[in-house]
Amino acid sequence: MDFDEEWRQLKEAAARRTASAVEGAEPPAGTGAVRPPSPVAVTVDAARVAALERIAGFRRSLVLVPLDGDGAPLTLAFGGLAWICAFSDETALCRFALARDEETHDWPYRRTYGSRLLDEVVPAAGFPCGVALDAAGPDGWVLPPVRGVVPDRVALNSAPPARTPPHPNHGGAPE
Repeated sequence: MDFDEEWRQLKEAAARRTASAVEGAEPPAGTGAVRPPSPVAVTVDAARVAALERIAGFRRSLVLVPLDGDGAPLTLAFGGLAWICAFSDETALCRFALARDEETHDWPYRRTYGSRLLDEVVPAAGFPCGVALDAAGPDGWVLPPVRGVVPDRVALNSAPPARTPPHPNHGGAPE
């Protein structure tokens, strides 16, 4: 058997082992084969790491937060939630103003770190809200009000507070 034929057979055997491992079958005993991680698991893990890195980058960044007429952070409603508008720079804020056809409007804003926005401003809002970064821009994205992004006490997917059972006489006649 020449090298090319042997190489072809080895590749086919490796492909069969990989296919059976991905389909859920264990590699043949005694082959020394290690079951590779599922492609879906690898993709999910990579996406999780990328999302955590992106959130960490936002937390370290200075962002511009436009203010409404009352001096509060500008929020917009979308998908049943309020979103605090934040922008990575003045160009992104101008793009937003143009998209709203409000380029002549005076846009006062504050600079703040993303961490302060998520950890202090979102909880102080008094209602569930997330952050929309660079809305109306090609690289815009949202930070939803969920655990891992905002404090657990204001996250929409936090466990509900423990309920105390009603008093035995609640709603009933006095004994």
